[in-house]
Amino acid sequence: MYDYSRGGDIIKKVVKYALDIGLILIITFFTLHLIFKEQELPEIIHDLKGADTRWILIGACAAVLFVAGEALIIYYMLQVLDQKTSFRRCMKYSFIGFFFSYITPSSTGGQPMQMYHMKKDEIKIGYSTLIMLLITITYKSVLVLMALGVLIFNSDVVSKYAGDMKWLIVLGFVLNMSFIVALILVFLKPIWARALGIKVVDILTRLRVMKRRNKEKYTEKVIRICDTYAMGADYIKRNLWVVLNILLITVVQRICLFSITWIVYRAYGLNSMPFIDILTLQILIGVAVEMLPLPGSAGISEGCFLLAFSEIFGLELVKPALLISRGLTFYLILLLGGIVVFAVHCSIIKKEKKQNK
Repeated sequence: MYDYSRGGDIIKKVVKYALDIGLILIITFFTLHLIFKEQELPEIIHDLKGADTRWILIGACAAVLFVAGEALIIYYMLQVLDQKTSFRRCMKYSFIGFFFSYITPSSTGGQPMQMYHMKKDEIKIGYSTLIMLLITITYKSVLVLMALGVLIFNSDVVSKYAGDMKWLIVLGFVLNMSFIVALILVFLKPIWARALGIKVVDILTRLRVMKRRNKEKYTEKVIRICDTYAMGADYIKRNLWVVLNILLITVVQRICLFSITWIVYRAYGLNSMPFIDILTLQILIGVAVEMLPLPGSAGISEGCFLLAFSEIFGLELVKPALLISRGLTFYLILLLGGIVVFAVHCSIIKKEKKQNK
């Protein structure tokens, strides 16, 4: 017999995710309303039609390749761990991860859902935890390294076009570096990190920043995370070549996403700005917004795009370029991920009904 209480839990989750998506859409609506309030809809549509469709399709392919980059890392790691699976299934995990990351603050919802679906496919939780850990480390590390690289070797472009968002970039660096330093601390001194984490939980619960009744749960979570990262540290020390390969894949994956703005630039027949300069600015926008606690960085991403690219695209084209670029880098992936999530959950419900008949 089908467990209807479980069906109720699913409905609650669907409602929660719908509210998260609704929040993103509301923020986006008001952001775009502020940006386009002086323009009529026919004028906006006319500007959008001015982009070369062939370049837009290339941009869509780059967005899918970005998702495929994570799928390739998952597939590669599962092969290294002697877990036989298909690349198609890894694409499923990747789309699920990006969908839930995009609708949750600070992208916190993606990896737990990926691990849940891996477990459904009989992949051990220890393996999925290790894979997600390595993806997190390399994804953040590559962003910071790329940003440091462009700050050092392309500083003229940074100072000319990114000056208006310098404090956001500084904040982004602080947040990303703090996260990476915390990871290093857990790797090198897991016992210290565990003690520090427990102390922080104690202070935050005393200050009522966290609920006192949940103190034990938070403490257990800190211990579990530290133990998991310690396991990951041990694996990294013994398999540096695997980590280097993942780093290289992540660099290509990041470039696929960050190059979409240049692709949109070319779609409007513009070619005076070198690829590396547009890539530089998009990397810095990534640093500025990715750690902020906003679902999909909605609102702030659009603002940074306008600050960085108004002079490059020109006042007439920067707004439609923003719509296309954001549409490819965020809403296309969100839409495709939503379709995959819906199909997967329908399949799970159907399978459970058959098993319980």
